[in-house]
Amino acid sequence: MADVAKLAGVSSQTVSRVANGQSGVVETTREQVLAAMRELGYRPNSAARSLRYGRFNTLGVILFGLSSTGNSRTVEAIATEAAAEGYAITLIPVGVPTQDNVLGAFTRMGELAVDGVIVILEVHLLDAATVALPPGVHVVVVDSDAGERYPVVDTDQADGARQAVRHLLDLGHPTVWHIAGPAESYAAERRAQAWRTVLEEAGRPVPPIGRGDWSAESGYQAGLALPAECSAVFVANDQMALGVLRALTERGRRVPEEVSVVGFDDIADASSYLPPLTTVHQDFAEVGRRCVQALLAQIGSGPAGPGTDLVPTHLVVRSSTAPHQSR
Repeated sequence: MADVAKLAGVSSQTVSRVANGQSGVVETTREQVLAAMRELGYRPNSAARSLRYGRFNTLGVILFGLSSTGNSRTVEAIATEAAAEGYAITLIPVGVPTQDNVLGAFTRMGELAVDGVIVILEVHLLDAATVALPPGVHVVVVDSDAGERYPVVDTDQADGARQAVRHLLDLGHPTVWHIAGPAESYAAERRAQAWRTVLEEAGRPVPPIGRGDWSAESGYQAGLALPAECSAVFVANDQMALGVLRALTERGRRVPEEVSVVGFDDIADASSYLPPLTTVHQDFAEVGRRCVQALLAQIGSGPAGPGTDLVPTHLVVRSSTAPHQSR
């Protein structure tokens, strides 16, 4: 820092203000200092700044797996928003989402020095009375039913499913079959509950539920099991819907002339399915933005109380759904 100050012809205090992005430095002086930094290869010591100001400018993310579309796109959105706010992210995957593993991940986060943690577990864990996060930690939870205990940001899973089922009923289909995600998944449960409620409120039969693991292969297997009387199916994500489309095609059932199919997620490839997939759009970028902003608000003003912030969904109608054709 003394070398930079000497080369730029300023005080060490001025170099410190420039290095820390503080105001009160004339723009021409700031440019002189930055030019001297570049010439000398000077980089501010982030560890020293962290010790001085009590901030690490790093957010931790604990999650159960990156393979699912929702998790990977949410992490991408969190990283983008964090970078825009001048923060890096530290990612720790949890192989098996148990109390011990989650607490172990928090311990590891403490060793890596983060300012707050975003937890993306997908499965029911934090809403269990026996599971608690360490007290005093700045935390935001994603995709969980833990809103009575922690701040939660999530997509409005239930409303998205309601839009999908009502769309199919409005097309004249007598009922709607459902291929759900894993039983332990919070999102899958919310979507299945909403599907059932809409059918019951409409006085329609509730068919037996199918189930997959979010993969296209599991959707294919569930699609092979759909009965001949099925004219409409709501699939809990787009990857499984792709498998369903393949299964129906192999069975000689035309989509949407004979069977209408709706997915959930609106992944980038959904419009390129054959036929292009009607699906529920999730705004992952907004989920990530709200997570980061909620965590930064805690870092600035203290831990937040519990509550759930739901990001709206909307149905994107494409060519995989059509009015019911009576036989």
